[in-house]
Amino acid sequence: MRSSGLEPADRLTSTSRLSQICLYSVSDGVPQRSLVVALIVGSILNLINQGDALFGEGRLNLTKMILTFAVPYCVATYGAVSYRMSRPSTSPRSMAKPAGASLDC
Repeated sequence: MRSSGLEPADRLTSTSRLSQICLYSVSDGVPQRSLVVALIVGSILNLINQGDALFGEGRLNLTKMILTFAVPYCVATYGAVSYRMSRPSTSPRSMAKPAGASLDC
């Protein structure tokens, strides 16, 4: 039988880290902010990369168009998750403000 090379404690740590990454990527408004970034950046990049196709002179490449929106979404999500992972002792539950809490500026 092949060994994965990870001790049981290491497997648990990597599994919990993966679940933490997944949790951060869908919590605290990350999907909404990433979507806004993808729409703005993707639109600009599509105008630059496929402007001729969008304005009738060339053929539109749907795969390029989808990827042009997907890449900024992934990059924005990665940035938000990596920032949260680098902060000491933060979890999605501990980051939520209680009802009625004021914003400190």
